[in-house]
Amino acid sequence: MKEVIELSAPIQAHGEEVKTLELRRPTVVEVRQMKALPYKIDAEDSVAVDMDVAAKYIALCGHIPPSSVNQLDLADLNSAAWRIVGFFMKPASAPSTS
Repeated sequence: MKEVIELSAPIQAHGEEVKTLELRRPTVVEVRQMKALPYKIDAEDSVAVDMDVAAKYIALCGHIPPSSVNQLDLADLNSAAWRIVGFFMKPASAPSTS
């Protein structure tokens, strides 16, 4: 499962201009190595992005360096962070009905 974000402003990554960011779903191994989820749930069950952790997932799952994450427009950063959170909120595939 991948999410593609058309960036509102290009960034530099690996010496190239990047206009779209393709985020892949993190693996269980990567999540365990990260030792943190990209969101927090409060007492009222409201979900909030943990931006520091989400930025690490954006770099990992978008195959860009952390310095490139820092170049993202705020709207693109917000969109990417919520897409990362979305990977944790829904299964990778629908369960079989057969």
